[in-house]
Amino acid sequence: MAYELPALPYDYTALEPVISKKTLEFHHDKHHAAYVNNYNSAVKGTEFENKSIEEVIKAVAGDSSKTAIFNNGAQAWNHTFYWNCMKPNGGGTPSGALADKINADFGSFDKFVEEFKTAGATQFGSGWAWLVLDNGTLKVTKTPNADNPIVAGQVPLLTMDVWEHAYYLDYQNRRPDYINEFISKLINWDFVAQNFAAAS
Repeated sequence: MAYELPALPYDYTALEPVISKKTLEFHHDKHHAAYVNNYNSAVKGTEFENKSIEEVIKAVAGDSSKTAIFNNGAQAWNHTFYWNCMKPNGGGTPSGALADKINADFGSFDKFVEEFKTAGATQFGSGWAWLVLDNGTLKVTKTPNADNPIVAGQVPLLTMDVWEHAYYLDYQNRRPDYINEFISKLINWDFVAQNFAAAS
């Protein structure tokens, strides 16, 4: 049961001018597709072939003999999750139970934004910034390379890709500009709220 590359949840031009059509084409059709293909090749004929990708990521995490399976599987999962964390005319602020929880756990929405920006900006090299639910508490975290909070028992609610291929065609080395635009104009708070409701 091969893992399939999901289509983007919007058109290639839908996130312009924040993220260009060219970036989405390269990022989804080349980078994400390669992770999916490499993952399928790595698990073919193994005990993992018919397991869900989440099960496999958790099972092989930390096993140096299964690094290729983990890196490609986690990157395939991370990217699918990332696409859904964005929407055209996104950003703004969350509402309802999620907003209340952010205020309770961070002190204010602005404090959350500050922590999320810092996580993205200070992730050295390639990686991800995350909003997670960790034992009932919202936290901002960051992971290097393909790493994913699910292997630490956390529930991902939101992610931002800070690998250079996510923003370099549009922002070059200006990662903080990409981060600001992502937060203010792209975050799909409906998706984040659904994840929070499902995990609560």
